[in-house]
Amino acid sequence: MLTELHIENIAVIEKADMEFRPGLTVLTGETGAGKSIIIDALSAVLGSRTSRDIVRSGTEKGTVSAVFESDCAEEWFKKNEIELEDEIIIQRRISADGKSSCRVCGNPVSVAQLRELGTLLLDIHGQNDGRLLMDESRHREYLDSFGELSEPLCAYKSAYSAYVSCKREIERLSMDEIEKARMADSLKYQIEELKNANLKIGEEDELSAKRDILRNYEKLTEAIDGAYNALYGADSSAAALTDEAAMLMNKAAFITDELRETAGIIENASALIYDASERIRDFRDSLEFSPEEYDNIESRLALLKKLRRKYNADEEGMLAHLDGCRKKLSELEYADDMLEKLEKQLEKHTENCRRAAAELTKCRKAAAKELEARITSELRDLSMPSARFAVAIEPIESKAGFGANGADEVRFLISANAGMELGRISKIASGGELSRIMLAMKTVFSKSDPIDTMVFDEIDTGVSGIAAQRVGEKMSDLSCGKQVLCITHLPQIAAIADSHALISKSERGGRTYTEVTELDRQGRRKELARLYGGDVVTDTTLAGAEEQLAAADKYKLTRQA
Repeated sequence: MLTELHIENIAVIEKADMEFRPGLTVLTGETGAGKSIIIDALSAVLGSRTSRDIVRSGTEKGTVSAVFESDCAEEWFKKNEIELEDEIIIQRRISADGKSSCRVCGNPVSVAQLRELGTLLLDIHGQNDGRLLMDESRHREYLDSFGELSEPLCAYKSAYSAYVSCKREIERLSMDEIEKARMADSLKYQIEELKNANLKIGEEDELSAKRDILRNYEKLTEAIDGAYNALYGADSSAAALTDEAAMLMNKAAFITDELRETAGIIENASALIYDASERIRDFRDSLEFSPEEYDNIESRLALLKKLRRKYNADEEGMLAHLDGCRKKLSELEYADDMLEKLEKQLEKHTENCRRAAAELTKCRKAAAKELEARITSELRDLSMPSARFAVAIEPIESKAGFGANGADEVRFLISANAGMELGRISKIASGGELSRIMLAMKTVFSKSDPIDTMVFDEIDTGVSGIAAQRVGEKMSDLSCGKQVLCITHLPQIAAIADSHALISKSERGGRTYTEVTELDRQGRRKELARLYGGDVVTDTTLAGAEEQLAAADKYKLTRQA
């Protein structure tokens, strides 16, 4: 449930704080006062795409903060490694340069993360939802969601995935003989080339190091010989001088124990010099320059470099490619046998798909009957007593008889008035009827929807009179199990609300300011009178407003009883 909303420097709103309670809350005000900005701010704080134009002119940044109480987001918090607190505090700052930052319970998150969280907390329904209702490609999703058909749908998708995988394998192996021969020749050439190369992992690095040694043979031997002579070979070598120093220091150590440790250090140094000298000598003995070996290394490196460029891989990658070529060649050579096996497997997968699709169709038809009855009942409550709602389920046009989502085309049909044939919603329903159909569907679908808060942005467009009163009553009924926020221009809906906020606009110092005021009983009565009669608020319109409020109270008491 949404409990608080703070808006600062968003469009014409300099600063606004709103508190929300359970039940139905309506927002009213003159056209252009900023009602829709409240919805835009809610959308922004829940991760919707925003423009820099939303920031109030003359300010550096706009801020929207919202506080929710909800049990629906526990998995999101675990997934994003954020500690879930009693309240979910969300903040989004939008800079005038278009940059934005988002925080959840003080933790920085991305807009994508915020958008994912937003879908768990609040559901916004605007006038565009009517267009979604007319989009027949979504009707199947509506039906599957209502019928809670995730289990048979998953079973079907699993069967369909195996079918598609098998079919792709058949298509991959199915080629004419000329193409098959061309591919076999190419694979054989690559196999022969890589096999003859006798590749070894790490060989190129090893050969490169050896080539560098041979390439610098003279400089290397000169340096090694000099080092060996300095350490051991010359008459006054480090080894000879260290041995002499060790002997003298040992004599001195017989005279005083203070020099015994020093004598030991010199002896260790002497041993290290001898060890280093032997290593240098052994390495020098292993060096042997052979022009033929150098040429062989250069030739081998040139071959490896050529293969690396050709196959765009190192030795390990080329060996993996060799294994892949052998596998593909084997598949080609036995393609006919494999195709025969795959064709038999495809028959099985096809049968599995048809069986799973038939079960899914059965479930959809059962859900469709219940959906028809429920929505027809809701439409009658919304002053459409002669309306008929039907779900048409027809086989899809496909060679296999099924597709990615089963074997069904699903389409919602409506007859808004007595004597009219059932037809497509886009062809039959007027604006006001479309609003009520949308509300009826939302009412039905919301009962299985875990989201606690629903927002309606002028979904009552095109509705008036008794129909408007019924829409208000339906929203009030819906608010018994959900928190409902509604922007409306209709007094019939405003009267039945549990809370009422007035959005007003004023000018000060040449700038426009929008304010949000929570109305008490007297304020509501005055606002209802304005909705009925415009600027002309008389005792008669005020009395009518009070009568409307009393009737709404009576309706809610009757419902509770």
